[in-house]
Amino acid sequence: MERLISIIKETGIPYAYDHFAEGEAPDPPFLCYLLPGSDNFSADGKVYHKISEVRLELYTDFKDLSSEQQVETALDAAGIFYNKTETWINSEKLYEVLYSFDMEGL
Repeated sequence: MERLISIIKETGIPYAYDHFAEGEAPDPPFLCYLLPGSDNFSADGKVYHKISEVRLELYTDFKDLSSEQQVETALDAAGIFYNKTETWINSEKLYEVLYSFDMEGL
């Protein structure tokens, strides 16, 4: 977990796990990260190698290529292979750029 937090901190963008408390979200851009699942390697009924699914969500008011570059630079520097998707959340009036990847040892 320390490695993941270190990577997120390198972006310089405020972050929280899952969400910010009501009324405490900073102005965009900001990041939320989640660990929604795992893809562990096991044998003989034991987990031998832990692999966690990570969702790193970047929220912005507009298409913010600079913030995306900050996130991607940190992930690239850490040698993380990621997939990226984007959506407009009309109810929040925010763009969400989602970076999905697997990380060992979380």
